[in-house]
Amino acid sequence: MTSGASAGPALAQQHRRGHQDSPDAERGVQSDADRSGYRPDIEGLRAVAVLGVVAYHAAVPWFTGGYVGVDVFFVISGFLITGLLLKQIARDGRFRLRDFYARRARRILPAAGVVMAATAAASAIVLPPLVQRDVAKDIIASALNVGNWWFIAGQTDYLDAGRAQSPMLHYWSLGVEEQFYLVWAPLALLVVLAARRLRFPTFTGLAITLGAVVAVSLYLCVYLTAVNGPLAYLSSVTRAWQFGLGGLAALLVHRMAIRAAPSASPAASPARRRAARAARLLLGWGGAAAVVGAMVVFTARTAFPGYAALLPTVGTAAVILAGTATPAFGSVGQLLATSPARAIGRLSYSWYLWHWPVLILAEAVTRPQPWQVKAALMLASAVPAYLTMRLVENPLRLWRRLSVRPGWSLALGAAAITIPLVAGLGLHTNAKTILANAPVAPPLPMVGATDGEHLVFDPPTLGATFRPSPADARGDLPAIGTCQIPPQWTESPPCLFGDTKSPTRVILFGDSHAAQWFPALDSLAHKRGWSLEVLAKSGCPVASMTVNNGQLGRVYTECDRWRQNSITRILNERHPALIFVSQLQGYTPDQDLLQRAWLKSLNALAPRGVPIVYLRDTPYPGVDVPACVSGAMTNPNSCAFKRADSVSPDPVADLIAVHAVPQTNLVDVDDLLCPTESCYVVLDGILLYRDNSHLTATAATLLAPRLEKALIDMSLVS
Repeated sequence: MTSGASAGPALAQQHRRGHQDSPDAERGVQSDADRSGYRPDIEGLRAVAVLGVVAYHAAVPWFTGGYVGVDVFFVISGFLITGLLLKQIARDGRFRLRDFYARRARRILPAAGVVMAATAAASAIVLPPLVQRDVAKDIIASALNVGNWWFIAGQTDYLDAGRAQSPMLHYWSLGVEEQFYLVWAPLALLVVLAARRLRFPTFTGLAITLGAVVAVSLYLCVYLTAVNGPLAYLSSVTRAWQFGLGGLAALLVHRMAIRAAPSASPAASPARRRAARAARLLLGWGGAAAVVGAMVVFTARTAFPGYAALLPTVGTAAVILAGTATPAFGSVGQLLATSPARAIGRLSYSWYLWHWPVLILAEAVTRPQPWQVKAALMLASAVPAYLTMRLVENPLRLWRRLSVRPGWSLALGAAAITIPLVAGLGLHTNAKTILANAPVAPPLPMVGATDGEHLVFDPPTLGATFRPSPADARGDLPAIGTCQIPPQWTESPPCLFGDTKSPTRVILFGDSHAAQWFPALDSLAHKRGWSLEVLAKSGCPVASMTVNNGQLGRVYTECDRWRQNSITRILNERHPALIFVSQLQGYTPDQDLLQRAWLKSLNALAPRGVPIVYLRDTPYPGVDVPACVSGAMTNPNSCAFKRADSVSPDPVADLIAVHAVPQTNLVDVDDLLCPTESCYVVLDGILLYRDNSHLTATAATLLAPRLEKALIDMSLVS
């Protein structure tokens, strides 16, 4: 197959009025913007987009929806790239895929490769080895332009802080863009070839194709936003409609230019020109208001992209359609075309690449900072961005010798991919070597695990090791599989462990912080001949309160239904011997609300007359413990955290402790895990936490004797 296509000689001339929809009309008469190839207002619009993104990442209070700047970039890209293809078809009657991808390689890949390589080098210096290993994989995926799918596979919420943030996370948008054009350019080529063979209007064929892309992608975007937030947000399939809408805007501008040509239609009257100018002003300012309004009004809890993405996307298209190469007085284009806006717009690509790794790597050293410091870091990131633009991006993009030799440009793109790949592989090897060879500090023995009120620290045994290792800790999970059901499910499957035929049944009911107790209860179930039933749902409290789900990006209605279904199931099934309940205490800071919600659920379980064991939530480190320990193997408890900051107030535990909640008993291991003002992360040879909040399965197993003793002391078992 050849790398180009001819649209036919008919595109080389413009037909008379009345035949504008024929293939002959496709060449048309170019507007000022088409002839110059430059729209200063669009360059300024890029400034709005990048300022929104960096303000959001800096946590500036007034830009809680600044993430829509990425959507603005997508629409601009769709408009410019589709417009470029249209101009090539109109001018030459063809376009060549080789030239198209060579131009993309020159424009996008060198600067992206430089930032990735620099990030790999900086990560090797400032990040702990376990995070280095993660970042190395992120760099490799980003260099291959599949970073968005890599993050989707990890169910990464764009700004979720569940584990150490990746300095490569923002490269998801580059992956989306490159994947779209990997498909769109050949598809457009096929449409041109088909139109030529079938004598069908090329313009109409492209419009129908883009319209279909927009319709299907928008439907999937809305549907998946309600089902799987990371997939909807990061997928090229659910974002294609935004590029497509920009492409439709380019087609419309092209068609309007044809119809505005003197030979195609009579000159408009002064009244019609004034009306058209007024319409453009309203369209432009209305679109700008939509974009800025989304940046100000939207928050991280907005169900996004979904229907909400229509506001900034359509707004951006409106600003583009309202603009011209020479912005009218009083128009939004005039404001966007000012020198400061254009200067920021020119810097936008390099600034977007640099701002996130600078923030993440700086905070890896200093810990999270207030928004004012974050904003200062964002401004500082403009310095390497400017150097990258002046020394890498512009020289290579504008180098004539490269532009006339597509093969050289493609070779440059291959090098720009290979260098960060090598850097990523080197970072990964370095991290593995450090993790394998790091000396391990002796642990602190947990002598009081069974019968003491507090830990007793004996002199450690020299040369002792701890487990799981930081490299294995994240996989040290409770072995319950799909019994900890995902957000979309509203009914737990039959999940029995221990002696499943035993008449003595106990129930574990709650969220992931309840599920972390499974290894201890499973150990007791096997020891005592219990049948253990697990009712666990991620991010869903036992307390009767409606919460939001970050993965779904909306109110967690499935949680409310699951909770009620689980309570009904407990009440209707055969009589259990014990009901264990637990949850994360961080769902709300409102202690009165939390107490009422807990009491409502506990009272709903009361009719069974079954003893309830309330497992108080364990201390919350708030930092990625395995990552921290991987960088402090000789002194792992330098990663210890303050008890005052990690043990949440618990009004229900306080009531239970004074026997104010009938049938409910309290198990509290806070004094075991936090024997002093500090909470240690390695005790009795055990790495206690697998992430920023959950116990490792190994640690939970170690707590089984303590849990059993508490049950005996409360006369719940003998």
